[in-house]
Amino acid sequence: MTAYCLFQNLEITDMEKMQTYATTVEPITNAFGGKYVTKAGEVDVKEGDWAPTYPVIIKFPSLDAARIWYDSEEYAPLKALRESAGRFSAVIIEGNTE
Repeated sequence: MTAYCLFQNLEITDMEKMQTYATTVEPITNAFGGKYVTKAGEVDVKEGDWAPTYPVIIKFPSLDAARIWYDSEEYAPLKALRESAGRFSAVIIEGNTE
C-alpha cells in the first residue's frame, strides 16, 4: 500500500546547507522508490491554524519502503545535513485508498 512522507520546514537557519540538501536528496530518494509529489507549492489553508511554509510530500510504494529510506545509511548524512540547517517536522502516512 502506498505511503507518503510529509515534511514541514518550520525554520531554515542555514540556507546554504538547505540548498545542498535540496540538490542532492532526490536521487537517493528515487533509488528507494520515492517520488516527489510536491515541493513547496502554493498552500491554501481551509481549516485550522496550520501554516506550512515549505511543505514537501514524497510518495513511496509502501510504508516499509518509506521507513527503509528514512532510516537508510544512504539518507543518514543528508538527514543530518537537513537537521543542521533548521527545524523540521516529518511524518510518514500510510495511504489507504489504493
